[in-house]
Amino acid sequence: MNNYVKGKNCEQPLLKEKIPISNLPSDFLWMQVRGGSKIRNLLTTALKEFPEKKSVVWTGFGASVGKTITCAEIMKREYKHTLHQITKISFKLIEEYWDPIIPELDQLVVKRQIPMINILLSLDPLDEKELGYQSPGKTLQYLPDTRKQKRNQKNFKGSNKNNKFKSKEEKINKNQTQR
Repeated sequence: MNNYVKGKNCEQPLLKEKIPISNLPSDFLWMQVRGGSKIRNLLTTALKEFPEKKSVVWTGFGASVGKTITCAEIMKREYKHTLHQITKISFKLIEEYWDPIIPELDQLVVKRQIPMINILLSLDPLDEKELGYQSPGKTLQYLPDTRKQKRNQKNFKGSNKNNKFKSKEEKINKNQTQR
């Protein structure tokens, strides 16, 4: 690659018509998440416009896939897990052109497929047979007392190890005294 200089990049444009979710509502909010997007700004816009549209599609590709999932999950939490969800994973095609420094060499074209995710959240029921469908779920409440009890049980079990060891010593002593 020392003999090449990076040229232009050609990306597949993101179009509403190419979102791989069937039966999309006619009027939905489309949130495109990029690497430089701030989650706070995205959610502020989405939460403000969502009550009118009643459905939102979160789209992100490459490094922003994780941020896209985070935005969708926070939005589900804000709506008390009453949203229906369809998730689709696909790829976005990017072509990189590398121009030669030496005239005898040919131009290189590197085609990369970058992972892309589309998450549809809707207040209205969606097709349950659609692949990637997730119904509104019940969530467990955080119970701090239960966690403390489990933690105390673990500590108690840990202290039992010494007791078990002592009981083994006692067993050996009993066996020796019985002989």
